[in-house]
Amino acid sequence: MAETFTAAPGTIGAGARLDRLPLGAFHRRILTLIAAGMFFDAFDIYLQGSLLGALVHDGWSTPAINASFLSNTFLGMLVGACAAGLIGDRFGRRASYQINLAIFGLASLAAVFAPNMGVLIALRFVMGIGLGAEIVVGYGTLAEFIPPLHRGRWVGLLSLFTNLAVTATGFVSLAVIPTLGWRAMFVIVGLGAMAVWVARKNMPESPRWLESRGRLAEAETILSAIEAECGGAANLPAPEPTPVQAPVPDRLSYLFSGPMLRRTLLALLTAVTSTTVLYGFNGWLPTFLVKQGHGIVATLAFTAVMGLGAPVGSLLGSLIADRYGRRPGIIALSLSWAAFGVCYAYAGSNAMLMAIGFGVMVSAYGLVSVGYAIYIPELFPTQVRMRGAGLAGAAGRLAAAGAQYGVVWAFAVGGVGAVSAGMATLLVILALVVLLAGVETRQRSLESLASTLGDAAPDPVGLLPVRENP
Repeated sequence: MAETFTAAPGTIGAGARLDRLPLGAFHRRILTLIAAGMFFDAFDIYLQGSLLGALVHDGWSTPAINASFLSNTFLGMLVGACAAGLIGDRFGRRASYQINLAIFGLASLAAVFAPNMGVLIALRFVMGIGLGAEIVVGYGTLAEFIPPLHRGRWVGLLSLFTNLAVTATGFVSLAVIPTLGWRAMFVIVGLGAMAVWVARKNMPESPRWLESRGRLAEAETILSAIEAECGGAANLPAPEPTPVQAPVPDRLSYLFSGPMLRRTLLALLTAVTSTTVLYGFNGWLPTFLVKQGHGIVATLAFTAVMGLGAPVGSLLGSLIADRYGRRPGIIALSLSWAAFGVCYAYAGSNAMLMAIGFGVMVSAYGLVSVGYAIYIPELFPTQVRMRGAGLAGAAGRLAAAGAQYGVVWAFAVGGVGAVSAGMATLLVILALVVLLAGVETRQRSLESLASTLGDAAPDPVGLLPVRENP
């Protein structure tokens, strides 16, 4: 029987009530609905590696034109990430994720009929708006529903399901592009996205967000329905007392003021580094293989095998995040990614190339899981969570867009070795900054994290397992 719980004045205790819920069918449904949309988002993003390799092979494109395609993708994602942050914090998580899903789904269907690379690049910019927004809203929304003891693992599972698209894209590209052509890939993405859009129309709004906007009656209605689905309020454990959070200014400049600045800079560096290296090295692997003399079928096969490392890395990240903490996970995976990336440039055989490429993918998507998916949304209070995550995502996309031209230059000057050396340097810098200035968020409620903005990490190194909260 639940004990009496008294929420702070002007609240209904949404965070504490959500955090005491046992994991069950409700949480699985939320995870499934968010993961389905993010799977097609990732599928649309990651098809570009195989797609551009095929376009170069067919003479439709060149590495320089590919750089323009990729840059426009990331510029669109930059716009989408910024818009998602504003819409998600001002009008709700639900409005934001439905808008962005429709944008990239419809634009993908339009790309099926692109007559040339110019039109395809323009449509890719529009797709990018929806793609950038989906990532920002998806991870942050799930984090607001999952209790802190399980948040890292569940958001990591969302990253796993999302990044299964890397493997799926590789094998679907291998089966579809040589026979049906690249246009069929956009048919798959567009139809899949629109099917999920219909399925997610009844997904509930985040009670934490509703409470932060003062919409207490709506939050109570949704919370009561969730509690009923999870066994009934009378049969649930009493909510834990949560710290009273000071009001957060409803403006973007708050992210760069006072103690919030440290967390914003951590989020920016994590997003910029992981996104730049993911799309500035991993995303170019098929094109590198083609330019090194491999045929398109062999290139797609290599890409498919290496892509198997993406879900493995995401699973690894979800296990590390709750067991050892976000900081040690980011540090270890950054250094691992840097090491595999440098070794890739010197692989002496096809078997070695695929093995090291697999290691690159495991490390990369492990870092994306721990750093981008789990860590960044936890750093920000509910009132500005989407804007903070959106700002970090936008910065990452902007850096990735510019990096495409840097990759072309570095590859022309020093081949894959020059590209991998530059990317490894960024990863080592991230590891050092998180080691010295990182904030540990493991197994803490979102309200607790928001109320202790100025607190330092519990130890200067953070490489030992953290005991669970009593």
